[in-house]
Amino acid sequence: MKRLAPALALCALLVAALPAQAADQPAHLDSYGTKAPYAPGQSARTYQRAPAGFVPVLTENVSRHGSRAASDSEDADLVLALWDRADADGRLTRRGREFGPKVRALRAAMERVGYGELSGRGTAELKGTAVRLAGRLPSLFAEIARTGERIDVVSSGQGRAVASGDAFAAALGAVDPQLEPLIGETRTDKDLLYFHKAAGGAAYRDYLENDQRLAATLKALTDQPRTHRAATAVLRGLFTAPFVNGLADADRVAAAQAVHNLYAIAPAMSEESPGGRGWGMERYLSAADAAWFGYLGDAEDFYEKGPGFAGSDITYRMAEVLLDDLFATVEAKRDGTSDLGAALRFTHAEELIPLAALMGLPGSTRPVTERRPYTWAGNPWRGAEVAPLGGNIQWDVYQRDGRYLVRMLYNEKETAFKAGCRPLTRGSAFYDLDELERCFGRA
Repeated sequence: MKRLAPALALCALLVAALPAQAADQPAHLDSYGTKAPYAPGQSARTYQRAPAGFVPVLTENVSRHGSRAASDSEDADLVLALWDRADADGRLTRRGREFGPKVRALRAAMERVGYGELSGRGTAELKGTAVRLAGRLPSLFAEIARTGERIDVVSSGQGRAVASGDAFAAALGAVDPQLEPLIGETRTDKDLLYFHKAAGGAAYRDYLENDQRLAATLKALTDQPRTHRAATAVLRGLFTAPFVNGLADADRVAAAQAVHNLYAIAPAMSEESPGGRGWGMERYLSAADAAWFGYLGDAEDFYEKGPGFAGSDITYRMAEVLLDDLFATVEAKRDGTSDLGAALRFTHAEELIPLAALMGLPGSTRPVTERRPYTWAGNPWRGAEVAPLGGNIQWDVYQRDGRYLVRMLYNEKETAFKAGCRPLTRGSAFYDLDELERCFGRA
């Protein structure tokens, strides 16, 4: 977690505003934050049927890359440096003695995969989503194969996103070999799918680097007594009390966060574990302490990528380029100017989280004020639900007699568009394209 210079007066205000327990006990997956592994949110057997006479003519998605190795070895290196010191001094607990070799093995597995690259589980996640897409819309893909419409695959250009697009496309092609020649090679569009690092993200990057309100808020949320108690508890499970007591407060917190980061990334590397049985990192911190550090990770993502501060759209305004592309793809199909049958996009949490906030998707509708900071108890935003590894937004488009309907799936769960958008009928998952254009200000 980044350490930013605080604005001290605001920091004090935020500390006073926080409740004694800033996060309630979550469901288990929440403690993984945006490193949570993917699972579809709804059984395909329960999807609504399209209204009579409407046939699918297009599908498109925005998908986060699948499970991956950690971005670098920093967390493992930090923990192992402490472990080696404690081992040399005979200051490891029984559990601590087994922890070091396990971290070394996990680090070696990530080195083999490549830091930041798609893991075996990540490949399986994307292939599974592709197969379920084909199963959801069999008549669409049969028509694509019959007419020779194109399937466009585009990514951010980063290795894990490219590999995700490739895995997804390969799975589609395996479902029906007639689709293979219609699937384009995964191309790159950084302005569309890596916008936080492109020209359109300049103001956003300035916010991350220089906004003192952001810095003070993250400092206040992290530097609570609960954080220090949790850090001590995590380390006391691995190292003897004298060793832990000899560490500075900041070093204890950093080391405990590193342990939590390894815990969070371990499920993404499950296929690379011995015998594929998993790494067992949950043995090394309690559910309550894992939840606390999961909450702190969610808080950082909420303020840096999600709904953020009330009255400011700096964290998600740049996602308009992606929402525009979703609409433009459907509109081109309606206007007869597109030969696409499917538009498949592969990106990152830094794009999917802002898009969810911009679209007002469930969990991403409530920004916070400085006096009432983000907490699990007081806000529905959860990284594990908003943007798990392999998370996705999909639009299925149907047509009858020149009228176009759109159904949205969020992590493969039928999901209503934002408040103010009127479905065909109460409770329907289907929306008239004209209504969506009106609701999103495109009419």
